[in-house]
Amino acid sequence: MRKALHRKLWRELWQMRGQSLAIAVVIAGGLATLLMSLASLESLRLSREAFYRDYRFAEVFAELKRAPNELAAELAAIEGVQLAETRLQSSATLMVGDFADPISGRLISLPDGAQPQLNRLFLRQGTLPAAGSREAVISDAFAEAHGLKPGDPLQAVLNGRLQELVVSGIGGSPEHIYQLKPGELYPDNLRYGILWLNRSQLAAAFDLDGAFNSVVLTLEREARPEAVIAELDRLLAPYGGVGAILRDDQQSHSYLEAELEQLAVMARVFPAIFLSVAAFLLNVVLARLIATQREQIAILKAFGYSHWQVGWHYSQLVLLMTFFGLLLGTIIGQWLGEALAVLYAEFFRFPRLDYRLSLQVLLLGAAVTFGAALLGTLGAVRRAVRLPPAEAMRPETPPVYRPTLIERLGWQRFLNQPSRMILRNFERRPGKALLSIFGVALACAIMMMGSFWQDAADYMMGVEFGLAQRYDLAVTFNENSPRRLLYELQGLPGVAAVEGQRAVPVRLRHEHRTFRTVLHGLETDGRLRRVLDRELAVLKPPPEGVVLTDYLAEILALQVGDPVVVESLEGRRRVLELPVAGLVQEHIGVAAYMDMAALNRYLGEGEVIGGALLLVDPQYQDEVNRRLRESPVVAGVSQRLAAIINFQETMAETVLAFSFITSLLAGSIAFGIVYNSARIALSERSRELASLRVLGLRQRETDFILLGELALLTVLGIPLGWLIGRLFCWYLTMGLRSDLYRVPLVLETSTYALAALVVAVAALLSGLIVRRLLHRIDLVAALKASE
Repeated sequence: MRKALHRKLWRELWQMRGQSLAIAVVIAGGLATLLMSLASLESLRLSREAFYRDYRFAEVFAELKRAPNELAAELAAIEGVQLAETRLQSSATLMVGDFADPISGRLISLPDGAQPQLNRLFLRQGTLPAAGSREAVISDAFAEAHGLKPGDPLQAVLNGRLQELVVSGIGGSPEHIYQLKPGELYPDNLRYGILWLNRSQLAAAFDLDGAFNSVVLTLEREARPEAVIAELDRLLAPYGGVGAILRDDQQSHSYLEAELEQLAVMARVFPAIFLSVAAFLLNVVLARLIATQREQIAILKAFGYSHWQVGWHYSQLVLLMTFFGLLLGTIIGQWLGEALAVLYAEFFRFPRLDYRLSLQVLLLGAAVTFGAALLGTLGAVRRAVRLPPAEAMRPETPPVYRPTLIERLGWQRFLNQPSRMILRNFERRPGKALLSIFGVALACAIMMMGSFWQDAADYMMGVEFGLAQRYDLAVTFNENSPRRLLYELQGLPGVAAVEGQRAVPVRLRHEHRTFRTVLHGLETDGRLRRVLDRELAVLKPPPEGVVLTDYLAEILALQVGDPVVVESLEGRRRVLELPVAGLVQEHIGVAAYMDMAALNRYLGEGEVIGGALLLVDPQYQDEVNRRLRESPVVAGVSQRLAAIINFQETMAETVLAFSFITSLLAGSIAFGIVYNSARIALSERSRELASLRVLGLRQRETDFILLGELALLTVLGIPLGWLIGRLFCWYLTMGLRSDLYRVPLVLETSTYALAALVVAVAALLSGLIVRRLLHRIDLVAALKASE
């Protein structure tokens, strides 16, 4: 008896090979995204944990102006501190070969000729700087961008004095996995580099002999981090401390953590939707197969097959289709995961990033896939099991035939006979029609979800770099400077406009919520840096109060008019209570804004600026860059054009690369859904169409009935798919909100059109395939179906 069922199983699987392959493709798409995301997530986490452990990544970071080395003993004695290490840090302007643009450098001290105790270096090439030498280890991303190698010369302006350095090694540290210039949002390896030099050399260059301006700590297991931070801030406050932070707030770690969170969201959202669609398809296919095999089920039960055997027979059919999808999805997922690992290695500078698809991830993927398939078809299998043999031997009760709505309205005279047949079938079998429409809608929605990223990226770039930022160069000074420095910048050749700015690190508090960010002081009537409200209208910094980004207001549970405590983390560390004067919409970063004159007044520091924004004639860009690079008061220069290029490259290589992958998978899934709908329609109506042929309808008329029905399903499904697709995209954007960026829900007309076009092409190809199958139907055999 089992052999008979096995033969029936393989025969049906072969007869449904087209549908089975289409369902396998849908399952493979869901499983591939799941395996790719989970395996990448696991690889990144394992690589990060090993890197942090082996190279002793610090847990607390603090910066200050200057403190004597004797204070280090007190810092190490703080309760809960396991190890405290002081060091020197500063910024510098670098010059490499013929590269004309200003290059900002971050300088970090090393014990002369030795590794630090915390945040140790790994070397890809070369050695540590020799004691007493003017050598430096440079970050690997910066070295790759400029083609530098050990032994190459490098110039740096240290505290206003030009010094010649020699590259001794190329490497990195766990503190700079994501090598990003402070204040920037995307890496620029051509214009930003990290240098590790001997402490004695940095101390001599910046007049810091016997002192330190940075400290890193590790904590004991039972330590209370908040208490350690509070005591550390108390000890460093007299020396210009700007507030200690935990590892969670450290720039490189927070960016990596955000990427891991994004991968986790991808691992939940995309596979859940894809596998839900696969379960829906399997349920539809199996339910309609069982409906056409009522007589066969009755005969099986009459010959003694149990309910369990019949149910297991149809479950095996589902499991075999799922197994093919599992094999295909594992291959695709492994390939995509390796490609994604190569891409991540360019941004996150681990000593080694090994991608591996672990057995645990593979088993989890298989369990989720088989579970979704069986859960989706449970209802159909239960119906097959519960079908009594006597009832199953009778054909299904035919639908009630009555005049359709078109006929009751008298519009039938405008339609030919095949068209009326299509409309009658829709009205008399509304459940089946709605399921088919919903399947087409899902295909359209999945395609939208895969391709809307480009719209979001274009919108973010247009708002940030087109409406908000209108300058060419952003200049940062070594320290707060008098406002008259703007007149010197205005006098540079080709400078058309100059505006001052200031950025103050602050801690915002509201009730029990706190958040550390930057408070930007802007010119009242500034035109080069503007803040925009939710309608993208320009919002001038008010003379009183602070303006917050909407996401920051949400974090702190603030509304316009609410008071917020603003604690400055530099200078006199003033604590103010200011009203929230407005909210602005920004998709990149989290910040606060206020009028610069009011900010200086609140801080009691006179008319000072921390930097400037310049609008420059492109013909004089190189000359202005040269002047700024040589200026002793300039700490760094950021170029808006370079930021745009970095944004595009970063988005293209990360988010848009993932979008391209999901779009390909979505396209294949869309075809699988539409093709399945077409094949189901053919299998259900093959007997009817054969009868019509025998009764005298021509081949093209029966073609029109079948393909016209598919076309109508597609036309009705696409608008519903647009609505579902927008809902999917909204759900995805809500899961990707973080301090670093928020993906806006922006869907251009081209995205809707692309989704509709893909579904239409899938319908066209599916129609051509089923038309060919329809022409091959044996009319005599089709009419021999038993009643």
